[in-house]
Amino acid sequence: MLILSQSEVERLLPMHDCIEVMASTLAALARGDAVLPLRTMILIPDSTDVFAVMPAYLGAPPTIGAKIITFFPRNHGTQYDSHQGAVLLFDPETGGLAAILDATAVTTIRTAAVTAVATRLLARADASTLAIIGAGVQGHVHVESLCAVRPIKRLQIWSRTRAHAERLAATAREKHGLDAVVAANGAEACRGAHIVCTTTSAREPVLMGEWIEPGTHVNAVGASHRSAREIDTRTVVRSRLYVDRRESALKEPGDILIPLEDGEITPEHIVAEIGELLIGRGQGRRDDREITLFKSLGLAIEDLAAASYAVNAARRQGAGVSIELGGARHAAH
Repeated sequence: MLILSQSEVERLLPMHDCIEVMASTLAALARGDAVLPLRTMILIPDSTDVFAVMPAYLGAPPTIGAKIITFFPRNHGTQYDSHQGAVLLFDPETGGLAAILDATAVTTIRTAAVTAVATRLLARADASTLAIIGAGVQGHVHVESLCAVRPIKRLQIWSRTRAHAERLAATAREKHGLDAVVAANGAEACRGAHIVCTTTSAREPVLMGEWIEPGTHVNAVGASHRSAREIDTRTVVRSRLYVDRRESALKEPGDILIPLEDGEITPEHIVAEIGELLIGRGQGRRDDREITLFKSLGLAIEDLAAASYAVNAARRQGAGVSIELGGARHAAH
């Protein structure tokens, strides 16, 4: 069995490559080439913390496994990431445990890569001003991923912690050559933006519909359970809504469930899954004034596909640590 650390996954899973892996994976889902139960989540009593298990099967190439992860929002601003855990890959022929990978790195990279796939499909081709609300780990990696798919020149950031926003702005200037500024509030960050990303741990909306200008593409990334949302109802109502998977979107995120329960939208408000656009089964942006919205939840097949790519690269390069865990029968001595 192969073990890959956080730093090894980061090296073996470059963003450009992961974007293409995620596009292929979402297309496979749309074709029906995956088995994907809803994630099992345990809300830890007397806290906002979550323990989640996400199993899946992907048909091409055959991939079996699960991500087991904790989400501890209290870790924001500390030395610990909010998402921690492991991705487990099993041998599709023998059933043995083949690899264990750090889930923090897999989750971070594939989340931003999926956003990039959606943005490549839905944002205006000339989109050059990016607004980021939330300047944590996902804020940083989303700058990288979106610069890979659109000609981003200007970055406008708002964070509840200004020091985090200043740090992201400095990184964006140095690493990506962007004109990066820190906004006084969310409305200011969205002014003139062609793409808006919410990458927070917020439980109440941090993006309001009246802030969004015609032609904007919005990526709502942070919230993944029914008691939390980053975007308000008006944002959803004003937008053409796209998701990674309908079944998950209609059962898990407060961003969509609250407008549904309030009768402001119906399930038909979801225009398409991203994978359906990739295989030509859905319609994307129709003109330059439409507001498009991608609600990202994160799917286990994305984790498995990203992990499989990293494992294959590790085996080619001789990276990682191999151990004997058991599972094979040994001859008696």
